[in-house]
Amino acid sequence: MSIAVSSPPLHADDSSCAPTASLSLVPARCCLCEDDDAEPVAVGEDFEYRTSPDSFLAMRCRGCGLIYLKTRPAMSELSRIYPPSYHAFDFSPERFGLIYKIRRRLEARRALSCCRGLPVDARIIDVGCGDGFHLKLLRDFGKPTWTLEGVDLSPAAVACARQAGLTVHEGKAETLHLPQAAYDLVLLIQTVEHIESPPETLAAVRRLLRPGGRVVIVTDNTRSLDCKIFGGRHWGGYHFPRHWNLFNRDAMRRLADKADLEVVHIGTQVSPVNWVYSLRNLLVDWGAPRWLYQRFSLQSTVALSVFTLLDNGLRLIGRGALLRAILQRPR
Repeated sequence: MSIAVSSPPLHADDSSCAPTASLSLVPARCCLCEDDDAEPVAVGEDFEYRTSPDSFLAMRCRGCGLIYLKTRPAMSELSRIYPPSYHAFDFSPERFGLIYKIRRRLEARRALSCCRGLPVDARIIDVGCGDGFHLKLLRDFGKPTWTLEGVDLSPAAVACARQAGLTVHEGKAETLHLPQAAYDLVLLIQTVEHIESPPETLAAVRRLLRPGGRVVIVTDNTRSLDCKIFGGRHWGGYHFPRHWNLFNRDAMRRLADKADLEVVHIGTQVSPVNWVYSLRNLLVDWGAPRWLYQRFSLQSTVALSVFTLLDNGLRLIGRGALLRAILQRPR
């Protein structure tokens, strides 16, 4: 499975892009409870990239609290819903300037905190690595003796990561022939919400880990204040139609159980992104002028700074915008 890069770019800041062809959609159900006993919580569109005219219905499972799309794009549509301009394919200083420098410093501290206690010859793999942003941080600030690898579906992202000198495998962790029980740490940073079957991916991750090895998952928190305020339609965490499975603490524990992984810790961390995109989505949906909604984007220093301060306060009471789970393969 791969993502082509031949389609013309659709920029997130250009809401005038409005394709008329609908996506090919497939039905879905809760991947944890494996049934469809759920209630609707939101209806929304692709406010950010305008890759289709479709509306999408988000459902909350009554059993575990997982939020998922009732119908989601077929796998054949990945090249369309992830256009070449998608931010994770090229998060570079040339494109994002000061925001890149600030995020690089912050994420370097977070990435290194995931690596505490690892041996000097640790083997680390980032599943859903995009252009290799976090791998570059570990290469630049971590131990030179670590072996670093990545996995991603996008040929564009893989090419960008390899150009930076990184070892990245193109494909899915479930189907790639990677060495089993060989990795000390697996990262899934803003990845698990994008994938078709998180339990299958986590089962594959478990096989990659050495006994006692850890996996760190960072994903959107459906019990955050930004979700509570904007969750009926405009919450940035929905990222319609690219986020297929969204978690709270209970759902994350259920996911760990299904993959036979032990929960070491589940907490929250700071992110201004969903706050910024929630406001942007609201303005776009209300037909606000472009100069106004462009004030809320991944390149908006002021908006990102303000919501970083707000979300840092929320993190202190366990309500940060992102979940951060540390799971471990039993020894």
